[in-house]
Amino acid sequence: MKITIYLLALTVIVQACLPREDGKQNLVSDKDIELLRYLKEVEWAKAYREQDTVLLDRILGDDFQMIDDGGVWSNKEGELEWIRHNAMVNDTFYYEIKRLDVLDNGTAMVCGTGHIWSDSIETVYQSSNVLVKRDGIWKAISSHVSGVKQVE
Repeated sequence: MKITIYLLALTVIVQACLPREDGKQNLVSDKDIELLRYLKEVEWAKAYREQDTVLLDRILGDDFQMIDDGGVWSNKEGELEWIRHNAMVNDTFYYEIKRLDVLDNGTAMVCGTGHIWSDSIETVYQSSNVLVKRDGIWKAISSHVSGVKQVE
């Protein structure tokens, strides 16, 4: 009887330690939505506003690629170089997240509208960003900007 109970307990423990049926492990926690929102709404904007290459370097993955509103491709080094030499010249900025999806495999999409005010003129743009969770840290690997226009 003791052997039966021991084997049953061992079977339960082994089953609990096996990967999920679909073979995927959940890399995402409930806190990830909050972290991604803060990264996109606060930290990313701060990096550009303050020309903070250290912060932007932390946000962008080494494999980061960007397509700007003119269809021009850039990479992480290009973005770091750009903010070193281009200070933001606006009064205020905020990013309005319209879509934030986090997949179980540690991939996230953050899409929305950037609002820029300068001399009482509002300019908006649309962007989509793909981030991946690597060693517990979210890294941007792709960004696409389009539809830059002044609001009338």
